[in-house]
Amino acid sequence: MAVTKTRHKRRLVAEINVVPYIDVMLVLLIVFMITAPLLMQGVQVELPKAPSEPLEETDKEPLVVSIKEDGTYYLNVGDGGDEEPVALSAIEERVGKVLNAQPGTPVMVWGDTGVAYGRVVELMSVLQSAGAPNVGLVTEPPSDMR
Repeated sequence: MAVTKTRHKRRLVAEINVVPYIDVMLVLLIVFMITAPLLMQGVQVELPKAPSEPLEETDKEPLVVSIKEDGTYYLNVGDGGDEEPVALSAIEERVGKVLNAQPGTPVMVWGDTGVAYGRVVELMSVLQSAGAPNVGLVTEPPSDMR
């Protein structure tokens, strides 16, 4: 008598194991949550303190023009080239180009507390002539509101 053994073939499973992908996604989410606030770059200025309401969140990255206490201007258009002073005429040209390419981009002014009022007004006039319909002034909340 011959004994025949039947072989049971294991069926191939055509499913993707998504558990490792979920783990990677959660790690990336945590990394992005930690690094997103650190991405805001600019020139260090001492902002004036005022009780003001925060602006609405927009999808567009704002143009940030900074004025240091010594009266030098810096422009941050997202390319990281905000470490060197920029002339007022160059700011008008660059802001005009950005606003022509991407209308509706918010324009913000970071003015140091010690900057003369005339310098800020002059900058805002240049920004409006470059095509910025609204210019926002960035402030910090007073220390008792934090």
